[in-house]
Amino acid sequence: MEDRSEYVEALSAQIVEWERQIEQLKDRAESATPEERYEYSCSISALQLKRDETAAKLKGIATASDHEWEELKAGSGRVWGELKSILHDAITDVK
Repeated sequence: MEDRSEYVEALSAQIVEWERQIEQLKDRAESATPEERYEYSCSISALQLKRDETAAKLKGIATASDHEWEELKAGSGRVWGELKSILHDAITDVK
């Protein structure tokens, strides 16, 4: 994904998907045991933090110079990977 507009579009769509998945985790937490609720809460907080970090990078990408865009793309890719990992762990580890 080298084109900036394609990257912004894909990242925007991914943020929307993460928000949907965070909401699903919140729904699961409501019917969970107290211990599970704590685990969900920790995962949800971490996910929201990373989602917000990614959203901030997305805003920067839209207005960045070409050089800045390459740096922001690299940083948002790192955050994207971290968020995916946290989300995967939250979905599979908390049952």
